[in-house]
Amino acid sequence: MTAPVVSAADLPRALLVGVDFGGKAFFDPSLDELALLAESAGDLPVAKLTAKRRSVDAALFVGSGKADEIKALVQLHAAQCVIFDQPLGPAQQRNLEKHLGVEVLDRTMLILEIFAARARSHEGKLQVELAKLQYLSTRLVRRWSHLERQRGGVGLRGGPGETQIELDRRMIAERIKAVKERLVKVKRQRGTQRKARERSGVLRVSLVGYTNAGKSTLFNALVKAHVYAADQLFATLDTTTRQLYLEEARARVSLSDTVGFIRDLPHALVNAFQATLQEAMEADVLLHVVDAASPTWFEQVREVQRVLADIGAAEVPQILVFNKQDLMDESLQPRTDEDFFELEPGRSVPRLFVSAMTGYGLPRLRQAIADCREAEGDGLINGDAFTTQPYSESDDQPVIP
Repeated sequence: MTAPVVSAADLPRALLVGVDFGGKAFFDPSLDELALLAESAGDLPVAKLTAKRRSVDAALFVGSGKADEIKALVQLHAAQCVIFDQPLGPAQQRNLEKHLGVEVLDRTMLILEIFAARARSHEGKLQVELAKLQYLSTRLVRRWSHLERQRGGVGLRGGPGETQIELDRRMIAERIKAVKERLVKVKRQRGTQRKARERSGVLRVSLVGYTNAGKSTLFNALVKAHVYAADQLFATLDTTTRQLYLEEARARVSLSDTVGFIRDLPHALVNAFQATLQEAMEADVLLHVVDAASPTWFEQVREVQRVLADIGAAEVPQILVFNKQDLMDESLQPRTDEDFFELEPGRSVPRLFVSAMTGYGLPRLRQAIADCREAEGDGLINGDAFTTQPYSESDDQPVIP
């Protein structure tokens, strides 16, 4: 049976809002990434609004004047929800919904919704449930304010006089504990599998990168697999591991595809996905996949490095894989197919330009992995596996720095 076709007219209409607080945090004036997130969650962006403020308004986040402007746009475009690119407090969200008369979400809620819809494996669903429960536990005032009332007598769980919100909080805490216990078992199973790979002496390589950089497409191209890949955010949530045979080294390596990162990735998700992210933490080499055709690729690289630092994987040897070379503007094409990139002061890593879709540069990437296997990772960091010179901003190089 074929799935019903959903037309744009059937999708919830969303108004997108971004607020610039003057350099205190990254601000995307285009709201393009928020629009992609909204589309990935099944919403239809119908209008965008940006504003500048010196500080956050405690009640309405944007102040009453801008809130009135948002309300007018909601009515003009018949929007059914408003999505903010910045995190909202529970009271701010509640006040905005009352003021605007429609559902109000922020970036964190949107990402959690996408993860919940995309999780396929048992492990993935457990991790998303844990993240949502942890997030929800801080927002019971909003979700259950209408249930706040005294419960007389002694119930099955609550004691005399226990409020509904206290009961809900305790039930969520119990569920969080149960999910964590199940995830400990999953983590233990993954640990057993990793130890088996360690004993085999197989080099462990993990794909990491910003969401929609093309990791799964590259994974499929390298191992001839059919892992789900799509031009959308967070198409892959579950880690997949395959054996990659390298003719160049006449040996096999273990290659893992992992969940993508994104700016302002909710801490609850990072914590919940520890079992999955363990693949990156314990890898011998990371293939850091970058969307070379994205105008914000540099910010994306920095964000991935920040998340890697958070999970304790920042020092794992890396190869920067600039993917989607076929989509780069002609004026941005690099003069060389491989060079070095300074991730941070004093640390340069190899960089290769490839296209997972066309196969361009994949032989060089395979050779780089083979060289890494031969050098057990050290050769790549020190530059012994490459003959090209490190890039510096003073060099006469193409626009890709």
